[in-house]
Amino acid sequence: MADLSTFEQYYKLANMLIEKATKEQLAECARLLALNVAHYQGKFGEVPLEETLALLDAEEPSEDQAKLLTVGMENLVGVLGSVCSGLGEQKH
Repeated sequence: MADLSTFEQYYKLANMLIEKATKEQLAECARLLALNVAHYQGKFGEVPLEETLALLDAEEPSEDQAKLLTVGMENLVGVLGSVCSGLGEQKH
């Protein structure tokens, strides 16, 4: 059985950040994550959406699936946290 405790912690943190984020911050987060996916696709090829969707429907994720879920949520929290804290903004 896969350990999902770290995933669940990131998931809760993501929800907290999402609740506090503005619409503009959420949009910026989405743009940065889309750029990340595009970068990956450029280097390694298409990301198979069917496999991703199947992962979301899994009742009991495998260890590899649990790791993927955790890393994905960690990426979301990292990018959203950076956007919400103002990291990368130009200072005038």
